Amino acid sequence: MDSQTVVRTAAAQDAPTAGKLKPNSLGVLGILFFVLSAQAPLTGIAGAVPIAVALGNGTGAPAAYAVAGVVILLFSVGFVAMGRHVVDAGAFYTYIGKGLGRPTGSGSAGVALFAYCAVQAAMYGLYGATVSGLVEHYAGVTVPWWVWVLGTMVVVQVLGAAGIEMGAKILAVFVLAEFSILFVFALVTLFKGGGPEGLGFTDSFSPKAAFQGAPGVALMFAVASMFGFEATAIYGEEAREPRRTVPRATYLSVAVITGFFAFTSWMLVSAYGASKAPEAAGKALASGDSTTFVFAPITAQFGAWVGDVLPFLLATSLFAGILAFHNSANRYLFSLGRDGLLPHRLTAINRRHSPWVAGGVQTAIALVLVMPFALLDKDPVLTLFSWFSGVAVLGCMLLYFLTSVSVIVFFRRGRQDTRPWNTLIAPVLGALGIVGAIWLIIENFTTLIGGDPTTALWLELTVPAVLVLGVVAARLTRGRAAARG
Repeated sequence: MDSQTVVRTAAAQDAPTAGKLKPNSLGVLGILFFVLSAQAPLTGIAGAVPIAVALGNGTGAPAAYAVAGVVILLFSVGFVAMGRHVVDAGAFYTYIGKGLGRPTGSGSAGVALFAYCAVQAAMYGLYGATVSGLVEHYAGVTVPWWVWVLGTMVVVQVLGAAGIEMGAKILAVFVLAEFSILFVFALVTLFKGGGPEGLGFTDSFSPKAAFQGAPGVALMFAVASMFGFEATAIYGEEAREPRRTVPRATYLSVAVITGFFAFTSWMLVSAYGASKAPEAAGKALASGDSTTFVFAPITAQFGAWVGDVLPFLLATSLFAGILAFHNSANRYLFSLGRDGLLPHRLTAINRRHSPWVAGGVQTAIALVLVMPFALLDKDPVLTLFSWFSGVAVLGCMLLYFLTSVSVIVFFRRGRQDTRPWNTLIAPVLGALGIVGAIWLIIENFTTLIGGDPTTALWLELTVPAVLVLGVVAARLTRGRAAARG
């Protein structure tokens, strides 16, 4: 085997020294693009906002994004404090392991990997349906959705192996395109003074508006839109000056994501008028194409050509998210292989310092998750997308909670950082907010996945099951290692 693609085995399980990811490859903006790609801004706005307005708290949906942003910001304070002392591509599981012990960390690694692969599979479902519809509409050719998904898996694998810089450049183009058109629409609407009923600030951000209807549903989708911001820490090994770059990228990501979703959703509500927006969102959902709630006012603002461009931008938005989660998941696999929790072969890197074997395994996992839905001829949006996106959000929120608790324990035990706000107060407040969000997600899980209660229950149980299996596997592995030693 070529020596350039093989890395050294770990000398010991607790002190791995396997292959290194390419250092000094990403700055703050590079990491920010990966995070925004995982958010898939157009997908989040076109997919989540209509549901939040129609089924949640109506015109108060923008307030839900602001509240979710505050919770995530509180979580980020402790997350960043831990990141100054721990730099590792494993991020969540490494952080949790430092505070709550290696077995719990290993269990959380399983949850993290499951969540990233699940959300990527979900995006493959929506992506396949979107691309298939575009080709049928413009070329008159009907091709099954899963054919486009299989082809895209190959492209994602190639781009992932091509190096982190290449991925960042590709994602930058896609993210700027979708982000720009939505942001410009929001700015134009703002400077015009809003829609037929004005800006309607109090209709969206007053306490009365925030708590009307079913605020839990809106908050649930708002939290889902934040999923992926924690990737800032995953790229710590590849960042320039990680102890400065990762904190800056984290806070900037949370601020940009929160501001973007709250502002854009507010302008969408304003474009219709507070009295008409919930009804318009409901009609869009009933039509089977919720994106019309978002695309219609943007088209009216800029002209018919935008209506032709937006569906293509939705497809590229999904592709960017798929590539971003591919990179996040393969770095988890790489880190787990380096720490001896998975086969060491996963730490193999190519000449571009990319974890190509871990990337191949991640693509194989995606194939295993997606193909049953294709073979059983299931609707890729109503099943694959909705089911796995719900599971991914629930899994990620569990990781946020465990990380917050770990931060508190880690700094109480080691006293590396004695700042009360950073290491105790903010993590406690963040943990309480996350517990509330988890409760709301479980209460509204059936709505989130668009399925029946029995399906919802089974999907919910997969998250704690993966955590328990990871803990048990770690204890067994450690026991066998001790017996051999």
